Amino acid sequence: MGGTLALTRAELMRLTRNKRYFIFTVLLPVILYLLLARQFTGKVYGVSFGAFYMVDMAMLGAFSGALNGNAIRISQEKKEGWIRQLRLTSLPAYAYVVSKILVSMATTLASIVIVILLGRFYGNVHLAGWQWPVVALTVWFSATIFAALAVAIGYKFAPDQVQPITMIVYFSFLILGGIWYPLSGALKTVGQLTPTYQAVKIGTDIIEGASVSMGLAIGLVVWLAIFIGLAVVAVRATAETV
Repeated sequence: MGGTLALTRAELMRLTRNKRYFIFTVLLPVILYLLLARQFTGKVYGVSFGAFYMVDMAMLGAFSGALNGNAIRISQEKKEGWIRQLRLTSLPAYAYVVSKILVSMATTLASIVIVILLGRFYGNVHLAGWQWPVVALTVWFSATIFAALAVAIGYKFAPDQVQPITMIVYFSFLILGGIWYPLSGALKTVGQLTPTYQAVKIGTDIIEGASVSMGLAIGLVVWLAIFIGLAVVAVRATAETV
């Protein structure tokens, strides 16, 4: 376990120098929130637009960091032989995958906290003390499950294939999950099956003080199991080639 944590620290230090990663994980959702949070009135999913958009942008930053950066980096490192080199060390076989997920958990948390602070002090979102950490943890868990999907994509595909595949998956969950705008009608019927929608809806239900749907919570757990399953299959399928 000590070796896995050491690898995680090294990954974190390297990631802090990746400006592109932080632009999309932290800067983009912050800019969008500052630009749009006060531009609309009314309620969305039972809460003010400012509160809805706070959950939305927290999810956007965390989701982007968990999926986009990880999938591309894993694929590139596999091509360059970094994973093979790690397997020659005394690290356990799972260390690389675990370190990627831990790094994703650490970096996505930063974007969530920043956007939630903006919601409180810029978006005039007022919640009970217990609601803030519960909303943050809901978004954090929901976004971090995409780290498992990133492992699956990164291990399975070559770098030149990963970027378009990741973008298709990313925008599919982004649009169908209602991250850019609230869903309604037929699109909502389809979108409510996505983990991005489920996370945002659970977050707004917590803010509203409504009972959280058990179906939404189960949905997130099911998606987590699916993504972990895909990651396990991808890692085992490529075990002899990296």
